[in-house]
Amino acid sequence: MAKVLYTAHAHVTGGRDGHGRTTDGELEVELRVPKEMGGAGGGTNPEELFAVGYAACFESALAHVARRRQLDAGEVTIESGVSVLPTGDGGFKLAVTLDVSLPSVGDRETAAELVRGAHQVCPYSNATRGNIDVTLLLGGEPM
Repeated sequence: MAKVLYTAHAHVTGGRDGHGRTTDGELEVELRVPKEMGGAGGGTNPEELFAVGYAACFESALAHVARRRQLDAGEVTIESGVSVLPTGDGGFKLAVTLDVSLPSVGDRETAAELVRGAHQVCPYSNATRGNIDVTLLLGGEPM
């Protein structure tokens, strides 16, 4: 097994209508079922947390790929969406959209190569590959 670089730890009680906190105390959230899923809302939910985490990780992966190619990605922004979908057999699955904006990279093909490269090295992408649909967009457009 590879050397562990970091492990995050959290404690959750009450599931989607509960409370979550990291053991280091840096993150503490009230969890609520979103109104769109029949809940009361008024808190965050696992999909929002996943959307933030995936986008942040993906942006770091993109910067890593750019550095390896001796490029400066400049200011990167990512709009992420995490959707819950029924599987048809009573279960549920996730789908992700990552819309990457790279205004400092003038060449669209170079920007697309950076996004594809980030998708190969990002831990979230590697964890979800083959398990959920991930749609990558560049400036709102398919790549």
